[in-house]
Amino acid sequence: MQHYSDEDILALYRDEGSRNMALHHLIKKYQQKLYWHIRKIVISHDDTDDVLQNTFIKVWKGLINFKEESQLYTWMYRIATNESLTFLKQKARANTTSIHSIEYQLSKSLESDSFFSGDEIQLKLQNAILTLPEKQRLVFNMRYYDEMPYEQMSEVLETSVGALKASYHIAAKKIEELIINH
Repeated sequence: MQHYSDEDILALYRDEGSRNMALHHLIKKYQQKLYWHIRKIVISHDDTDDVLQNTFIKVWKGLINFKEESQLYTWMYRIATNESLTFLKQKARANTTSIHSIEYQLSKSLESDSFFSGDEIQLKLQNAILTLPEKQRLVFNMRYYDEMPYEQMSEVLETSVGALKASYHIAAKKIEELIINH
């Protein structure tokens, strides 16, 4: 099947007769990338599927207002990040617990998740990442796993490059300490 560029997808979207095709190519192109980004935040496979679905709904509804001032993926990544964080906050409110308690529960559920296939060191890394404050965890995941440039992260998180570099450095040091000492 032909690979569609973002420009091709947006052109299909602008033509009412090919909007469904645009949605198909948008999902095909970005579903896996967004799934893994969301999964690193919400941990659970089932929750990730729900958040991913909500993300694509928001993307689809918001595409008409997309100004192309950033890359399509960067814009979608920001939506996925916000949907993930909103989901965690709602989950914490529903359980009348703090977000830190939810993160602890996520850490414990990771060990029993049948979709998690990592070894012991990978489990240690994931548990260490879950101990980080929300912003540091996002920055670490985006840089370490997604290898996202700081400039692109700056667009997604609407934060300066300098602040992101500092957050990543601090997060990496905390993770290193946790893995070495536990």
